[in-house]
Amino acid sequence: MKKMLMVASVPSMIGQFNMNNIRLLLELKYDVDVACNFNDHSVWSKEKIVQLKDNLAALNVNTYQIDFERSMFKVSNHIRSYKQMKKLMNERKYNLIHTHTPISSLITRIAFKNSQIFNKCRIIYTAHGFHFFEGNNPLKNFLFRNIERYGARYTDTLITINKEDYEAAKKFKLRKNGMVEYVPGVGIDIDKIDSIQGNKEELCKELNIPVDSILLLSVGELNNNKNHKAVIECLPELPNNIHYIICGMGPLREQYDELARKLRVIDRLHLLGYRNDAIKIMKASDIFIFPSKREGLSVALMEAMACGLPCIVSNIRGNTDLVQKQPYIHLCNPDNSKDFFKEIINIDTNKQKEIYLFNTNNAKQYDVKKIDKKMKHIYQ
Repeated sequence: MKKMLMVASVPSMIGQFNMNNIRLLLELKYDVDVACNFNDHSVWSKEKIVQLKDNLAALNVNTYQIDFERSMFKVSNHIRSYKQMKKLMNERKYNLIHTHTPISSLITRIAFKNSQIFNKCRIIYTAHGFHFFEGNNPLKNFLFRNIERYGARYTDTLITINKEDYEAAKKFKLRKNGMVEYVPGVGIDIDKIDSIQGNKEELCKELNIPVDSILLLSVGELNNNKNHKAVIECLPELPNNIHYIICGMGPLREQYDELARKLRVIDRLHLLGYRNDAIKIMKASDIFIFPSKREGLSVALMEAMACGLPCIVSNIRGNTDLVQKQPYIHLCNPDNSKDFFKEIINIDTNKQKEIYLFNTNNAKQYDVKKIDKKMKHIYQ
């Protein structure tokens, strides 16, 4: 049987974005392995990771611990994970490797270059948003562009998920006969989203707030890039009936709590942690707000559109792919909290029906069935 390896730095990248790909590969008669740092609990809890491993085991998918680090500066960890990857490749003799996330993918491709399977295996890299982009620090752009250019030399298929990255990737030199592909994200399950019902009264009861509250919702890790701080800073100027809900874990939880206390809005900030029922919460909320500084192509934004929510988002690569020429999605400067304030205040609640119909219809182009068809073609 053909063997393939799915690689990512952290388990959430497998569980949130690659379970469909794994099922496709199993249908194509691959023996599938997964390698990532299952000891990294920065995004998912230990219990959630154990559940993922159980789900993979139920599919007869093997899992391997690789000590990937997300920080560029943990050099000793990078050397260790390189050795672990090279050893795994030499032992398992893969026919196909699909790798995700920049640091682990660079390590994987260097290990691949020096492995016994280099001339016998095909390698795919999905860039979930290059770390160089328009408007970024020029020095960082120079560094990350050259890192990606180097890794591309050992890549057979480079998948990009937004148009800016696609144009950039076409300038890289890949392995002989290598191809750059544009696939608009991992897709969303429209049928599943349509089947879920929201209950605002139930959610407000859980949060212990009045049912006539206006609920702003963000979904994403609590880190600097997701930029939730920009919205928290708006809360003191917004009417008291506006509450801000965030679904996600991350290192800035205590910092956000402290900021909300300082601004005297702690009773209007609700940090719910990781939630399995994010779609249900979306359908009980009034506005989706997405202030990220950098994105590839956001699944959460696609899902919010599919739920018919009015959306306020940062004017960045990826987001602009999803919302281009859309009258019911509002773009903001991610570095200016006043922009978010203005758009929250100016949401036209009298056009709720028009917003719902427009956004749900537009989201259909990202249905997972269409994405699966494209990925199946790439794998074959």
